[in-house]
Amino acid sequence: MPEIKAIIFDIDGTVIDTEKDGHRVAFNDTFREFGFDVAWDVDKYHELLQIAGGKERIRRYFQQEGLFQNRDLDELVEKLHRRKTEIFIALIENRRLPLRAGIKRLMSDAMKAGLMLGVCTTANERSVNAIIRVMLPEIHFEFVLAGNTVRRKKPDPEIYLLALEKTGLHAGSCVVIEDSANGVQAAKAAGMFVVATTNLYTEREDLDAADIIVTSLGEPGGEKGILKKSNRNFEFEGCFYIETLINCFSRQPSSARHG
Repeated sequence: MPEIKAIIFDIDGTVIDTEKDGHRVAFNDTFREFGFDVAWDVDKYHELLQIAGGKERIRRYFQQEGLFQNRDLDELVEKLHRRKTEIFIALIENRRLPLRAGIKRLMSDAMKAGLMLGVCTTANERSVNAIIRVMLPEIHFEFVLAGNTVRRKKPDPEIYLLALEKTGLHAGSCVVIEDSANGVQAAKAAGMFVVATTNLYTEREDLDAADIIVTSLGEPGGEKGILKKSNRNFEFEGCFYIETLINCFSRQPSSARHG
């Protein structure tokens, strides 16, 4: 098997649990500012998360509800999403949304091990850059591919295939950290290994295509993850370490087992 050379991270829900108290709040604040009597609750937003991309969610919802009336929908979506991004970035800059357990530790250890780090996300480029600048200033990413860099968003593998094209890496030398069914499907369709970390929204999704599923990467002395599924034979005691990741994906898989 190829040597593991890179770890690629999704952002929303993977690096920061942004959806419930980040993007959802920013969308609702934006709708209120623009005079729309719209508030996406937790369940409605989970439904809308099956649509990849913030602009796409606004467009689908407003079309279904007939809320754009006689206004130009394209222009309205652009304005709403631009303002929503500003509100979301303010949440990040005020550090209202902490990093998920184990993310920064795994990134730091991967850098020390000489692995390449990258980002492939459907999120807005400004939002992604704000998260990296404010929350991960010590981490060096070789590439950051945001939602506006591709035409087809996850579960289409286009963004992961673009990452392979840019880096010249073999798919089998890359491990992707994802949290959603769309993300897992996209990475697997590109031929990559996948570790899925679940959250409030994605714990109910079908992530079974992932090689390993945990509730979080875990933190020594802090939150511990729970192993939900693995097709790799390894010991998991609540924390996923870089050595574990390298060893897991540098040998053939065993039969699947569940925690």
